[in-house]
Amino acid sequence: MEIQILLNNDRTKYSQIYEQLKQAILERKLVAHTKLASKRRLAEMLNISVITVQIAYEQLQSEGYCYTIERQGYFVSEIEDDWNYKIKEDIITRKDTHKPEQLINFKNGQVDAAVFPYKLWNRLYRRELIETNVNSATWQGEYLLREQIASYLQQARGLTCAPEQVYIFSGFQQQLINVCLFFNRTTIGMEEPGFIRAKSVFEQLQIPNQAIPLDEEGCCVPNVQMKLLYTTPAHQYPTGTIMSVTRRIELIQWALKQDAYIIEDDYDSEFRYKGAPIATLSHLDSSDRIIYFGTFSKTLIPSLRISYIVIPKSLRSDFEKFNTFHKSTVSKIDQLVVAKFIQEGHYSSHIAKMRTLYRNKRSCLIEAINKYLGEEYEVIGDASGLHIILQLPQRLNESIAIKLAKSIGVEIDAISPMYQFQKPSNQVIIGYGEPSMEKIQKGINLLASVWNNVKE
Repeated sequence: MEIQILLNNDRTKYSQIYEQLKQAILERKLVAHTKLASKRRLAEMLNISVITVQIAYEQLQSEGYCYTIERQGYFVSEIEDDWNYKIKEDIITRKDTHKPEQLINFKNGQVDAAVFPYKLWNRLYRRELIETNVNSATWQGEYLLREQIASYLQQARGLTCAPEQVYIFSGFQQQLINVCLFFNRTTIGMEEPGFIRAKSVFEQLQIPNQAIPLDEEGCCVPNVQMKLLYTTPAHQYPTGTIMSVTRRIELIQWALKQDAYIIEDDYDSEFRYKGAPIATLSHLDSSDRIIYFGTFSKTLIPSLRISYIVIPKSLRSDFEKFNTFHKSTVSKIDQLVVAKFIQEGHYSSHIAKMRTLYRNKRSCLIEAINKYLGEEYEVIGDASGLHIILQLPQRLNESIAIKLAKSIGVEIDAISPMYQFQKPSNQVIIGYGEPSMEKIQKGINLLASVWNNVKE
């Protein structure tokens, strides 16, 4: 049986021949041991080169759809009788005509990508895209980047560490998984409420975790035995509480007494708008009990996927042994670009610029809330970071607020998933990293148009 082959300009000709013959074989339109048209004959029929047909036939042969007999040509292979091939139907995504185009993105964890220094970054990238940088980075990360991170932390965060204590990872969850496995899945405490992605790591690794409550001074001192405590002292996520110095000292003393370690997630401390910068928990630690987590996702762009850990000196040797056979998951070139970006002074300038921008956005957001939503709504946790919590009036619960917002093209985040117990029903998270000030005002105005019409 001869199969008609139709060619178009959408893809390469050999791939079309291969696909159509493969489908005919799987559907048994070409039965086992049928001889395929010779390469020359098929080439003449399709008005293409013999080499194009040969490439298609060789691909079929390499995957077992046909075989050759010397001086006789190509023949269809025998496919198992019980193999039942069905053509996959094209999946057609139906357009929801009722869904509005997303106008405003108030989702948390976003940054203003419009002001990223792309030209400068591309120039640095081209400089590092050279033959000597083709190999992978060492598992710990490029020394130049670790050196620059150590220097930056000393100057900007008051954290003294050596480059040898810094380890580069491809994001928060990857480094948290590594640390949890290093501690042999021991019981870990986390703030209540706390970062949902941290909780998901503990659940996936089947690590027992204890919810540690918050008060006005931040994460409380645990009253149960545990080896690790995960906390966000500079800007508690999601409430925005800043941990007091007294509580920081109490936690360090607890860790020393319990032979425990504290994971300090310093995820967005660069953006503080009230008072002096908050020193790290590690800055107060003389007992070597703090594992410091940092990231470039908020200060640069999230798609870089570059984060880092500062490991206490006392754990360095064991941590190195634990990761002996690991390879770096972060591009060497990206690491070198970030290192040069810091080394040449661009990073500190960029942070200063972004701090001013986000301070203005925060002010714009609060003014818009006061103007359009009114006194019924309370802003919580606005001293730093890139999000606030908005306390809603009693007549408006979280799920209704989010549903109404979505109906007018405004995206906001729920806060209830951050809680394990006593979930609030009248709060939402509003991030202001991505939208312009014009969009912030427009978005809050839109929210007011639907939220303020909800009756008791």
